Amino acid sequence: MTQAVCVYILECSDGTLYTGWTNDIEGRVKAHNAGTGAKYTRGRLPVKLVYTEEVAERGLALRRERQIKQMTRAEKRALIAGTTADS
Repeated sequence: MTQAVCVYILECSDGTLYTGWTNDIEGRVKAHNAGTGAKYTRGRLPVKLVYTEEVAERGLALRRERQIKQMTRAEKRALIAGTTADS
């Protein structure tokens, strides 16, 4: 049985958004806030989890992470809010 993974978006203290994926969201957010997560978030602490999306497997998580990273900030904000960028 494969373990479910999730794609997530963090809001950094400077208002920027960081997207990643993990199979342990609680542990990953703790790691980011401890300064041992991504290099990007280390200078932007604390971070706050603002979005998660569960996917069935790692490959799907990587593809979804890439899709989200290619979105505009407005599209990411709409995703977080549960709306479309047009509405």
